[in-house]
Amino acid sequence: MTVKNHKYKGWFITFEGPEGSGKSTQSQRLCDYLKKAGHDVIMTFEPGGTPIANQIRSIILSRENVKMAPCCEMFLYAASRAQHVSEVIIPHIEKGGIVVCDRFTDSSLAYQAYAREIGYETVSQVQKYATYGVGPDLTIMLDIPTEIGLDRTFKKRNPNKIEKSADRMELENIEFHRKVRDGYLKLASMEPERIKVLNAEEAPDEIYKKIIEIVESKLSC
Repeated sequence: MTVKNHKYKGWFITFEGPEGSGKSTQSQRLCDYLKKAGHDVIMTFEPGGTPIANQIRSIILSRENVKMAPCCEMFLYAASRAQHVSEVIIPHIEKGGIVVCDRFTDSSLAYQAYAREIGYETVSQVQKYATYGVGPDLTIMLDIPTEIGLDRTFKKRNPNKIEKSADRMELENIEFHRKVRDGYLKLASMEPERIKVLNAEEAPDEIYKKIIEIVESKLSC
């Protein structure tokens, strides 16, 4: 039997991955699939997910805040998450529903612990308070080479307007994004039972089929 990562009846599934990995698309597809299968499921995202958390998100991602200190960034993400968990995630899994979330604590570990070099233990401790002890039962990690992911992120935008449309995190240099990807892969190696890594370069329909197989196997335990 699957051991839950929290005390609540419902299931908590997260999607993670570098920029351009397609996690937002695949998380929405999974949510639609689960709804059609009769599950009580909600789709949400981070940073954000509530009015208060969305206000914090705007501060985090604003291009005007390029001087933001790494620790300030870490605490802002944690503040947004604390509101999101208490207002959206816990109430839904408490009543037995399924939450599908685009990004969660693994993002903070990849971006702040590894790419910002704050350190795994420090960021982990902050997350324990921000999540009230709630952790994902399953994480789908979509992995993609950094250059390809960034190219995907911007390919649908007007090349002459990329700098205006990109947020603060997207505008980080390529070395930063490489560290993010490396951080994600380290996390996956640490928790292979929870974190399932899929190749995001495969055709979207093939990735979707694999995600459904993984999720169905988890829910049937």
